Amino acid sequence: MRIFLMVLVYCWCCAPAWAGTPLSPAQLALVVNDNEPNSVAIAALYRDAHQVPAANVVHVRLPPRQRRLTSDEFAALKKQIDAQLAPGIEAVLMVWTAPYAVECNSITAAFSLGYDAAQCNKPCGPGRPSAYFNGGESRSYAEGGVRLSMLMPTESVELASAVITRGATRYLRLPSATAYFLNTSDRARSSRARYFPPSGVVKAKELTIKTMNADVLEGAQDVMLYHTGLVKVSKLDTLHFLPGALADHLTSTGGDLLSDAQMSSLRWLEAGATASYGTVSEPCNYWEKFPNSLVLLRHYLNGDSAIEAYWKSVAWPAQGLFIGDPLAAPYAR
Repeated sequence: MRIFLMVLVYCWCCAPAWAGTPLSPAQLALVVNDNEPNSVAIAALYRDAHQVPAANVVHVRLPPRQRRLTSDEFAALKKQIDAQLAPGIEAVLMVWTAPYAVECNSITAAFSLGYDAAQCNKPCGPGRPSAYFNGGESRSYAEGGVRLSMLMPTESVELASAVITRGATRYLRLPSATAYFLNTSDRARSSRARYFPPSGVVKAKELTIKTMNADVLEGAQDVMLYHTGLVKVSKLDTLHFLPGALADHLTSTGGDLLSDAQMSSLRWLEAGATASYGTVSEPCNYWEKFPNSLVLLRHYLNGDSAIEAYWKSVAWPAQGLFIGDPLAAPYAR
């Protein structure tokens, strides 16, 4: 484990100073649930904000409040979507809140990597490694690579519009921003803190990194990334998230969006984040099932879009749901 961490730190320190080319709107498909008015309205807002081609819009009809699909129901849905995808599509944004799970899998993982029945036989067991982790898979989908996916929640047109506006922001000059990493008193949920970067400054990106021992972040007005480890996160209403901000509480079932067993990842978007992540079923305490903070920060700062950086940060993503604006890329140049 120590050797692996040293490799990650080396990759972080030696990452190139220039930014990469993120996913483009022409490479993104929008999947709209025509049975849900909010899905239709939000997809139209997204198309307009990001200039997604009309040919990239896919139409399906789903019960809008069904949280989980069976594997057979998902297979039928996947077939419908695939049949409508235009050539050159590298990623898909599903525009709805639910369904967000396929049995114990997230719908994003099932779509991009295939439904993993073995994980559902043992949800608390190890997951299937993702070839995309830390940028290991660099081929396009047409070349046999991974077609990424994300979900845009539709609980509120107003909230989705705000998320889209944040995701579409392009900075002429990088803002002074901070990435906050909180090692909390919840020891089990702070086990991922071993992958927090050390405090410091990334001068080329105008970014300060603050890694601290604390249960609460209060009053920060420059949040670009916020990772913590708690069942529920307080004081979110005192924070200001910058456009493009990523946030995650690195604990179980945040991706069970409509449950209140633990804090839903929807709360991050409501607080001002542009993208987040959470598991849809109990993953147990494997760091590989959660975003690796070093990997996420490295790829985001190097110019990846939110969907690319988030997918690269999770080693075993079968149970993990990616939500928000996939095209957010504040560090792209």
